[in-house]
Amino acid sequence: MIKAGVLGAGHLGKIHLRLLQQSDKYELVGFYDADEANAKKVVDEFGYKYFNSIDDLIDAVDMVDIVTPTLSHYDCAKQAIAKGKHIFIEKPITNTVEEAEEIRELLAQHNIRGQVGHVERFNPAFTAVKDKIENPMFIETHRLAEFNPRGTDVPVVLDLMIHDIDIILSVVKSKVKNVSASGVSVISDTPDIANARIEFENGCVANLTASRISLKNMRKSRFFQKDAYISVDFLEKKCEVVKMKDAPENPGDFDMILQNAEGIKKQIYFDNPEIAANNAILDELETFADAITNNTKPVVTLHDGTEALRVATLIINQFK
Repeated sequence: MIKAGVLGAGHLGKIHLRLLQQSDKYELVGFYDADEANAKKVVDEFGYKYFNSIDDLIDAVDMVDIVTPTLSHYDCAKQAIAKGKHIFIEKPITNTVEEAEEIRELLAQHNIRGQVGHVERFNPAFTAVKDKIENPMFIETHRLAEFNPRGTDVPVVLDLMIHDIDIILSVVKSKVKNVSASGVSVISDTPDIANARIEFENGCVANLTASRISLKNMRKSRFFQKDAYISVDFLEKKCEVVKMKDAPENPGDFDMILQNAEGIKKQIYFDNPEIAANNAILDELETFADAITNNTKPVVTLHDGTEALRVATLIINQFK
């Protein structure tokens, strides 16, 4: 079992602590939190071992799980890497692209593993269809959330939209050519609602909308490609795959047939895969354990996290 320690015992940190303790692949050693009052509450309520300093925790473990505020990711990661420890680091990877690139270089120098917590990669609705997403040419995403003060220390792009940026970059096998965006600050000092258009060199276009001041929650993505439409509801954990193929010469009574202006007939059929229930956070932590044990590439690498942050930064710069 891999000895694991958690930095940060806030809302998400407590979830990580619970799941690491449940996992058969990790031995939860303990945690560190800069807020001593919060740390004492966590110890009293759950009984996890509390370390008095980051250094003491890092020394006691094989893997450091960084669930602190984004501004401290860089320093925490550097300290862990310097001592040769594997790092799991929540999204966004760091506060700036420069910090992310430095961490990537340090990780490579020490020959250790790192993974970024882009948890939607493990959403069962997405994993059920990701192999069916082939060369999409238009993508539309909506990620809307009710107001929660907990995320307002960063722009909505880094808080919410970055999930969809990472998903899009994972399925579009082409370089970003152009980014345009607009954002509006309503409650916070940084934009609370944003729209971005990402154009890729292969002609694919992605249109992303994110809001943290909505009346209801929504997390939907739609992928359009040659002869197929795929929708993923990350919130309800549902997916839909609509495909087209050449119509049979003698269609059945219930076959859905479309005919275009040129007279070409296509048959529409539904190919909706089974969705297996899972705990996405547990899955991302356990696949990272597998990458450490087997010395293989993590599902969401530090490179992936850096590229998602790079595009997010381009979007934020458009607001200025």
